[in-house]
Amino acid sequence: MSLLQTFQVFPSIPEPLSFLQVLARNLWWCWHLDAIELFRRISPRLWEASGRNPIVFLTLIPQKQLEELSKDESFLAHQQRVKKSFFNEVLTPVNPSESSYGKEGTIGYFSMEFGIHESVPLFAGGLGVLAGDHLKAASDLTLPLIGVGLLYRQGYFHQFLDQEGWQQEEYPVTDLFHLPVKRAKDRSGNEISISISGPDSEIRASVWVIMVGRIPLYLLDANLPENPPEIREITSRLYAGDPKTRLAQEVLLGIGGMRALEAMGIYPTVCHMNEGHCAFVTLERLAQTISSYNVNLETAKEIVSRTTVFTTHTPVAAGHDEFPVDLVKPYLSSLADRLGISVAEILSWGQPIGSGPDTTLSMFVLGLRMAQYCNGVSELHGKVARRMWAHVWPGRPEDEVPITHITNGIHIPSWISVENTLLFERYLGPDWHLDVGNPEIVKRIDDIYDEELWRAREMSRSRLIRHCRVLMIKQYKRRNAPKAIMQDAESVMDRDILTIVFARRFAAYKRANLLLKDPERFETIIASKTNPVQFIFAGKAHPKDNEGKELIKRLVQFARRPKVRHRIAFLEDYDIRIARHLVQGADVWLNTPRRPFEACGTSGIKAAANGVLNVSILDGWWCEGYSEERGWRIGDGEEYTDTAYQDTVESQALYNVLENEVIPCFYERKNGDAPDQWIKMMKESMKMAMLQFCARIMVDNYEKKFYLPVAKRFAYLTADNAKEAVILSAQHKRLSSQWGKIRIERPVRKIEGPFRVGDSFEVTAVVNLGELDPGEVEVELYYGNLKTVDSIADSQSEKMTVKENRGNGECLYECTITCGASGRYGFTVRVIPRGDDRIKFVPGLITWA
Repeated sequence: MSLLQTFQVFPSIPEPLSFLQVLARNLWWCWHLDAIELFRRISPRLWEASGRNPIVFLTLIPQKQLEELSKDESFLAHQQRVKKSFFNEVLTPVNPSESSYGKEGTIGYFSMEFGIHESVPLFAGGLGVLAGDHLKAASDLTLPLIGVGLLYRQGYFHQFLDQEGWQQEEYPVTDLFHLPVKRAKDRSGNEISISISGPDSEIRASVWVIMVGRIPLYLLDANLPENPPEIREITSRLYAGDPKTRLAQEVLLGIGGMRALEAMGIYPTVCHMNEGHCAFVTLERLAQTISSYNVNLETAKEIVSRTTVFTTHTPVAAGHDEFPVDLVKPYLSSLADRLGISVAEILSWGQPIGSGPDTTLSMFVLGLRMAQYCNGVSELHGKVARRMWAHVWPGRPEDEVPITHITNGIHIPSWISVENTLLFERYLGPDWHLDVGNPEIVKRIDDIYDEELWRAREMSRSRLIRHCRVLMIKQYKRRNAPKAIMQDAESVMDRDILTIVFARRFAAYKRANLLLKDPERFETIIASKTNPVQFIFAGKAHPKDNEGKELIKRLVQFARRPKVRHRIAFLEDYDIRIARHLVQGADVWLNTPRRPFEACGTSGIKAAANGVLNVSILDGWWCEGYSEERGWRIGDGEEYTDTAYQDTVESQALYNVLENEVIPCFYERKNGDAPDQWIKMMKESMKMAMLQFCARIMVDNYEKKFYLPVAKRFAYLTADNAKEAVILSAQHKRLSSQWGKIRIERPVRKIEGPFRVGDSFEVTAVVNLGELDPGEVEVELYYGNLKTVDSIADSQSEKMTVKENRGNGECLYECTITCGASGRYGFTVRVIPRGDDRIKFVPGLITWA
């Protein structure tokens, strides 16, 4: 059947309860315990049956009960308390004159996925959850930020295992009327639709909006009756495996997302792209900038590149999208006309320097080229990204590649347990969540009585074990397991013993199998009579990753051993709800990636905020978070080329840490009391997460390092008919055309040495700048400790000054070096452009002696 006419019937909510409908349609409720409890207290059973979705939940409440609640003074008082908080945090207007972004200033935040709550299935994993936490923190901080993504009708797959433990996938369709979405409208009140020229036909998409506190999240939806079936599939599944569909998704997100904002009269002053998926944003933004400011393409590029932020979350090369040029060309034809250039030139922006015209388009390279502000998501990841992408800046030393880092953070109120929330309200203050990261507040965690904190830990663990049993019974029931096994599942796990959790994507480099390197030793650890341990595993493998699926199968089959079958559980269909139970109820959070392939690893931070102790390889965030007062490390941060040897060494290190440190610490009880040392470490872990790795601090760092400088830069670049951008464009053009004429003779030092600490010597170099003037460049002495015969470690640079201008572009430059420490050093001379960081780091504009 086609062209069905539809209608929806909603409950008749009594007027005194009308706020419930307002609350249900803003995801603010999902990170406020008092708001969650307002729904839950109506009917805990129906709240769970609804999937904790308030829109579905309200349809399940009998009309008679709604009428009774409308006269229940206790409930109405609770509702009024939540309503007051909602008004203060969401509806209270921000005075534009007090905003650093001006009246129209907006940050456009683009991502392929957003993980806000399990009832809104628009996410696959860590990237989406991070994006969701970013929106929540932006709302708490009242930033003028808007999210842009896609509305997936099937989302990411649901996981279940067959009898042998092999992963299966299913894609249930999400009912649009169960989501808190509404059609986005332009300033005249008209519903918005956009279109993009595709290779086979026009791609049409409607635009929806979900409110996340103060933050609107706009979602594009191609599932329209007027689209042919293959076009409707574009927004069917997140991360489609077919390259053609995947490319169409990224075109719709980037080009379509910018067109949707334009249709609403929104022109972001800052565009923040999460991963290369979003890189097409810059192409449409170039076209809009040319049209809005009546400038040429080169001037528009100066504006767009200086007002774009690009965040990479992936240290694995295979995780970055590349597309054959023949697949991409049809989407770029109309853009090429608007930009006034050829399709080949646009493609070259996403191809490495010196590559041929048929080289695949790298979305990552396109993103890097079009953004001045680039960052990884942990200190180590920033270093890895600089190494991975140094080839984009030929001639530039690796440590100077312009990719910095801002370490990820988590939205603490979204992940903290009920028990810990109550403790925080009592000891940190009732509004602790509004000032997460304040040292004066966080230090009060030390005031929490050890007995109370340990009791909270035991209650959280007990709730996790109950949830495990419920899920295990559900899993066995789906497999048609015998009655005896079903009854057996009711008693799996023990609420009183050390519980270790490994929950993450099942990819080979995550090494979920590290514990299985010595199965007998692993079994001995679990089956101990005196210090027993239980393990909970959860996570999905990519549908096409058979190696990851094999890891799951091996774990499930090991868990069937008689001695361990009550102490190992694999929870299917890992999602935000299961993650909450795990990070709140575990005692230890285990992470065993192959360094340095973990970009950040925020699940460990969520666990730490709940007082769970981390046992991890020194990778991602743990390199910054680790200290012996708050957790354990596996190894010393080594990196190996022989992965088999690495797995052998680090599996032994893991067993040793568990047997000799973690397990004894947990069971070290004096007179049967709580474990004192463990509780001290819990407090240190909680303080660390709140002070160093909360989303408010992360978003505040983005604002200080990127958003505010970019917003001010945007205003400056576009003022007076984009006068400043026109000047920068002319400078860029002149430098690029003349740079090849620069020559540097071998530097000369006046004294040969040897030298003592404190000595100084002068270095001179003859530099021929060709047609360029000395004021257009910076000549630098580049020096540091010798790493190899032709490379320098811990480099430094000193500006050289013109000692003599000899005419015809030739100048003698000089500089003085002071010997600050002993060692073997090297030096040379280079020329780079003079200007801001964008012009200084233009690929190819660097010349060495």
